[in-house]
Amino acid sequence: MNDTPKDPETVETGRLLFARPWVFVKGCVSVKDLPPADRVEVAFAGRSNVGKSSLINALTGQSGLARTSNTPGRTQELNIFEAEGGPFRIVDMPGYGFAKAPQPAVTAWNKLIHAYLKGRPSLRRVFVLIDARHGIKANDATVMNELDSAAVSYQGVLTKADKLKTGELETVIARTDATLSKRPAAFPGLIVTSAEKGDGLEELRATIAEMG
Repeated sequence: MNDTPKDPETVETGRLLFARPWVFVKGCVSVKDLPPADRVEVAFAGRSNVGKSSLINALTGQSGLARTSNTPGRTQELNIFEAEGGPFRIVDMPGYGFAKAPQPAVTAWNKLIHAYLKGRPSLRRVFVLIDARHGIKANDATVMNELDSAAVSYQGVLTKADKLKTGELETVIARTDATLSKRPAAFPGLIVTSAEKGDGLEELRATIAEMG
């Protein structure tokens, strides 16, 4: 976990970045559908129901921007979000690790994810979302292995931190930090968030703003 607080100027830059109106641009079922690589992209990846859509909504302060669902595998495309006139693009990636989807769909979604991660020149960082209640699972490790092998920078983000007691959360943070610190493409600094309580959003916004 990164214990160094962001400087006030960066925090304010992040606040202003996400105070802009963000809009859903399109859903892409193929990398050929992606918009031009004309601005910095950050992607959000994670297991189904890890809370990606909820975190994106909280980050932008727009409750209906990203669709949320209790049905695993609802996000089946690369969903693109932009702020008008802003220098960044958010890519909400299909959730992985779902069990109820048909195998052909799983294969197609995985192929899309892999093609995007390995071939997108404007992709600056992938935020790998990890449910604080469960920690890093095997399918998280599989995605991290691919990011390591492709030399794509990624950063761990714990979600649903408010669901754990303080002592339990500290244990998960320490364990997750230790695992990520051994991975070659992992960016240092685990971000601990709660979309419901607003925890960690300021740090995440500032972290994204630093890439501009």
